[in-house]
Amino acid sequence: MFWFKKKKNIDFHGFNDCHSHILPGVDDGVKKMSDSLVILEAYEKEGIQEVVFTPHIMADVPNTPEDLRQRFEAFKSEYKGPIKLHLAAEYMLDSSFPALLDSGNLLTHGDGNRLLVETSYFQPPLDFDDLLFEIQTKGYEPVLAHPERYVYMSDKHYLSLRDRGITLQMNIGSLAGLYGEMAQKKALKLLLGGFYTMAGSDIHSPRMIPHFLETRLGEKEAAAFAAIKGFSI
Repeated sequence: MFWFKKKKNIDFHGFNDCHSHILPGVDDGVKKMSDSLVILEAYEKEGIQEVVFTPHIMADVPNTPEDLRQRFEAFKSEYKGPIKLHLAAEYMLDSSFPALLDSGNLLTHGDGNRLLVETSYFQPPLDFDDLLFEIQTKGYEPVLAHPERYVYMSDKHYLSLRDRGITLQMNIGSLAGLYGEMAQKKALKLLLGGFYTMAGSDIHSPRMIPHFLETRLGEKEAAAFAAIKGFSI
């Protein structure tokens, strides 16, 4: 970690969390309704306005949109707070993805065309570029989750993705050093370089909350975060 005294705690007021694993019991995220409500209560105190639930959909976690919608509606009936909740999904670009894309039955962000996707942290799919192009061809906007965490990506990759119109989503935990120094340095560089369009917590447990609240940023980093934290979802 390399924070200095002049840095201040991150300001979450007005933040829209576009990536979270708060919907209980559907993936490797939160398991119990009570823990989900604890997270949202903490969010309320920080002034967070909107949250997108993005459970995993991948070969090893074969969630369906129909089941997730039912679980989401059941959750909304239990949550009585002021935060506006949305449902989307985080799609792994694995062997199961092409069929899902062809089906057109996808859980998307916002106005229905933003699609949150991820890859392995260590290597991209062999047809990575083709998959991104196919997503765009079918009328979706690919949103690449936490690109700072992919160890195979270099500055050249990030420039190429931006030039091709791929939206990049930053994890708040990367700024906090939650995923190691390399991801932290990449996140700060990409943030200051204007590569990110949106940010998410990628929260999987109430235990992650202190990592976000203790995140400290300098003036330039704070200004760059402020520019993306209210991204419309």
